[in-house]
Amino acid sequence: MHGRRVLSPVLLLGAGTGEATCGILYLAGYLRRGGIEAFVRLYDGDETEEEVVRSLEALVARVRPKLVGISLKWFHHVHRALLLARALRKIDPEIQIVLGGNSASYWWRELYAFDCIDHIILGDGEVPMLALCRGDPSPPNCVTQAPDGSPRRQALQYVQGAKNSEDVYYSHFDDIFLSYQDRHAFSGWVAPGKGCGENCLYCGGARGNQKADFGRAKPFLRSEESVRRDHQETAPRTWQYRYDFSGSSAAFLQSTWAGVDLSRHSCTYFLWGIASMELIDALAQTFEQVYMVLDIGCFSEQQRQEQMRRGLLKPCASDRELLEIIDRCRRHPNLGVEISGIAGLPFASAATLEEELRLVKRVISLDCVVGYQRLEAQPGALVTEHPARFDMATEARTFAEFLEYFERREPGDISVPMLRFRDAALEKAVQRTSEQVDALAWEHRAARRKVPIHGRTRLLNTAPSTLQFKLGDWLGPHKVPAKVAQEQVTVVRSVDGTGLACAPSVSPRRFTDPTLDQGEEGRILLSTLAAFERPTTVASAVAQLGSKVKLDPDSAREVIDHLVDGRFLQPA
Repeated sequence: MHGRRVLSPVLLLGAGTGEATCGILYLAGYLRRGGIEAFVRLYDGDETEEEVVRSLEALVARVRPKLVGISLKWFHHVHRALLLARALRKIDPEIQIVLGGNSASYWWRELYAFDCIDHIILGDGEVPMLALCRGDPSPPNCVTQAPDGSPRRQALQYVQGAKNSEDVYYSHFDDIFLSYQDRHAFSGWVAPGKGCGENCLYCGGARGNQKADFGRAKPFLRSEESVRRDHQETAPRTWQYRYDFSGSSAAFLQSTWAGVDLSRHSCTYFLWGIASMELIDALAQTFEQVYMVLDIGCFSEQQRQEQMRRGLLKPCASDRELLEIIDRCRRHPNLGVEISGIAGLPFASAATLEEELRLVKRVISLDCVVGYQRLEAQPGALVTEHPARFDMATEARTFAEFLEYFERREPGDISVPMLRFRDAALEKAVQRTSEQVDALAWEHRAARRKVPIHGRTRLLNTAPSTLQFKLGDWLGPHKVPAKVAQEQVTVVRSVDGTGLACAPSVSPRRFTDPTLDQGEEGRILLSTLAAFERPTTVASAVAQLGSKVKLDPDSAREVIDHLVDGRFLQPA
C-alpha cells in the first residue's frame, strides 16, 4: 500500500447485547473482498462490565486486531458502545477504535470527545472503513483527529446509492465468524434496500435525518444481482429470512430468490407500508412458513389519518384495507400475521382510545398477534426534539440526557426514555388503555402457544434440526480450555427457532457456560427428545425416563412441558 500502515486483522462488534445489526456482516464481506482479514462477533450475551471485559480480552487474544469497529446503530446502545471502547483501550492501547452507524453519525460531535474513540464513520461504512484499513490519510466520510487535536470531519462526499452499492453483499460466511454458535445466531436479515422516504414524527431515522447524517438523499433498492448474492451465500447456512424494506415489490424479491430453493425456510417480513396482495402471495408460495408484521402506526384510525394528513406519518392502511389484507393472509395456512402500533402518539383523545381497543379486539378475534408499545423518545425525532408542539414531555432529548439514562440502567434492563402527555388526565387514560391492550395481547399470545397435555396425549419430536459439534468449535477456541475442547455438543432447534445446546459429557465442575445445558441436565433433555422420536404418549415417555435416567414422574412431566412450550415437542 505504498508505505501506508495497513490495519488488518479487523474485528467488528455490535454495541448492544443480543444479535448485532446485519451491517457488520455486509461490512466484513466487503473488507474481505478488499484484502482485509475481517471477523465479526455477531451475538453478545454479556451483561455485567466484568463479563464484557473478559469476553473482549479473549476476542483480542484470538484475533489480534489492529482495528475494532463498533456498530452503534441504535441509540439505546450508546452507553454500552462507550463501555466497549474504554475496555478495548485498556486491553490494547494500540488498537484503532472506530464507531459507525445511525446513532454514531447523529452524535458524532459528542462521541468524538471521548478519548477512547479514534474515528467515527458518517453514513454507510463500507468505503470509509476500507480506506481506514488501507491507511488512507483522508478516508471519506470520517471524523478523525486534526494536527491540533481537534476533530476533523470530512465532508459527506461518498453517498451510497443504487449504482455504487452493487459491490455490497454478503460473502465469506465460512471465514468471518469466530464460532459456529455465533454463525447460528444469524437471524437471516437481508437488506433489499437502504434508507427511508418518510418523515414519521416519532422516528429518529426519518428522511430528514437520513439526509443530514448519512448524506443519503433518498431511499433506494439494491440491484437484484447483489441481493441474489445474499441469498446464495446464506441459504445453506440459515433456516430463516427477515426483511423490512417497504419498496421491494413481489417481482423484485422473486428475482432475488431466483435459483435458490427457499421452500424449507421460514420468513419474517416487517412491512412499513400497505402490503400488496401480490407480495403476500409471493411470500406464502416461496417459504415454508411466513410471519408478516404489518405496522399501522396506531390502532385508532382517526388518529392515524390525522397524522398522515399533517405529513407526520408514513402511508398506513385504513381499517377497511387492514381487514382486507388480513383476509388475504388467512387464505394461506402457512402465513401468520402480527399487527403492530404505537400507543400514546400525539392527537390522542377519549374517542381515539376507544377506537384502539375496538380494533385490537377485532384483530385478536381474527387470531392475529398484536404488537403494542408506548411512544419512546428517539434522538432527532420531531416529537422528541419539539415535544411542546404536541403538548408532550420527553424523558430525554440531549446526548447527555440519553447517556445518563442508559448509564443508570441495571444489567438486563431494556427500558428506554419515554414521551408522555403533559395533561395528567389524558396521560392516565392513555396508560390505562395501554395496559388493557397489553393484557389482551399477552393473553392471546399465551393461548396460541398453550398445548393441553395429559397422560394419553401423543407427542412427537418435531425439531427440524439436530447437529453435533466439538465444544471448541461450537463456542470458539478463545472461550474453551483445551481439556474439554473435544467434548460433543448436540444443538437442537425447534420449529420456531428456539435452541438447545446440550453437552451431557461436560461437567460444570470442569467448565461452565450459561448457554449450555451441561452434565445431567443436558442428558435428561436429550433423553426426553429421544423418547418422542416416534409418536408416543406422555405416560409412556414418563415411564421410559424413569427407567433410563432415573427421573421421577413429576420431574419428567416438568421437562416434557418445558419442551412443549419451546415447540420441540408437538401433538402428533
